[in-house]
Amino acid sequence: MNNLIQKKEKEQIEKLLSKKSIPAFRSGDTLKVTLKIVEGERSRSQAFEGVCIARKNSSINSKFTLRKSSHGEVVERVFPLFSPSIEKIEVIRKGDVKRAKLYYLRNRTGKRARIADLDRGDEVDQYAMTEESIVNDEKKDIEDKKITKNKSDDNISEKKLDDQNKKPDNKEEESVASENNLNKEKSESAASEADKTKDETKS
Repeated sequence: MNNLIQKKEKEQIEKLLSKKSIPAFRSGDTLKVTLKIVEGERSRSQAFEGVCIARKNSSINSKFTLRKSSHGEVVERVFPLFSPSIEKIEVIRKGDVKRAKLYYLRNRTGKRARIADLDRGDEVDQYAMTEESIVNDEKKDIEDKKITKNKSDDNISEKKLDDQNKKPDNKEEESVASENNLNKEKSESAASEADKTKDETKS
């Protein structure tokens, strides 16, 4: 039972990570989260920047908490890590802390609430775009190109066939018209000869 649940969760995570990647971050890092907000028929992007004070890792139910203070008002917000409404997560600064939960910042203000910076160097994304999704996207693009090319080739071949079918019809019409003209000329010549014979007999 647990294996089935884990497999389903992995599948869901792969689907959610097909178009975005999640960087590696810890408590004490300053993050900028870009959210997609839908308002009726319109959608817009909104950024929330704050210090990560807590993080919970539990597969698809992973969460992290950001805390920011603006104009004396403190706001804490919990984000699901794999939420489809999150467009992008950026690490602005990396903090030097020795705790996993920074709840002590709630009782501090001003300089006492500052966190020292720490250079951890370049870190690999914790959840990068899955290779399968990238390959599938490339395959889809190639298939779409092939389909469009085949359609254009079919259209060209159909036009050629139509032109070929039209040409013999024109030839047949031309032959019929020429035969009619010959028949007219023969009838006219026969009529003129008959008139001549009549005139000779009268004379």
